Amino acid sequence: MGKREEIIEAIETSHTAMLAQLDEVDQQHMIYPLWTIREIVAHLSGWDDAAIGFVSALLKSETPPIPAPRGPDVYNEETVSTREGLGYDHIIREYVGTRKKLIAIVSQMTEDMVIQKSILPWGGEGSLEDIIQVFGPHEMEHVMDVKNIINGKRRVE
Repeated sequence: MGKREEIIEAIETSHTAMLAQLDEVDQQHMIYPLWTIREIVAHLSGWDDAAIGFVSALLKSETPPIPAPRGPDVYNEETVSTREGLGYDHIIREYVGTRKKLIAIVSQMTEDMVIQKSILPWGGEGSLEDIIQVFGPHEMEHVMDVKNIINGKRRVE
């Protein structure tokens, strides 16, 4: 299995794990202070958007955009707030759609492009492989936090 296939498998696995939680968790239950599952999914869609921008630029031999120049925390707030007026179902459809789009464009990449260094969505230099090494485990952390809420093993801190 090449790096591209490993990346696709990683983002499919974490996405499937999160989707499995959606029917189990109370939509109104706070997972984190000020964040329900709705905000978590909006946040994940925002990072999918950032990865899509990165990959799209590489496919066009362009410099990727930097959607998080003020850092991940500010970008998280912005991506969640821009989706504030959207309904839960819309946010879930967007999450499914952005991940599907990300997988489709990653599928178009060569193995060399997957490890090609460029500007990261938050600045600095790295590759798509570097992005996924951050995002995959990060999404799984959210999955575990949601599971723990569902199972009563964790309270909002």
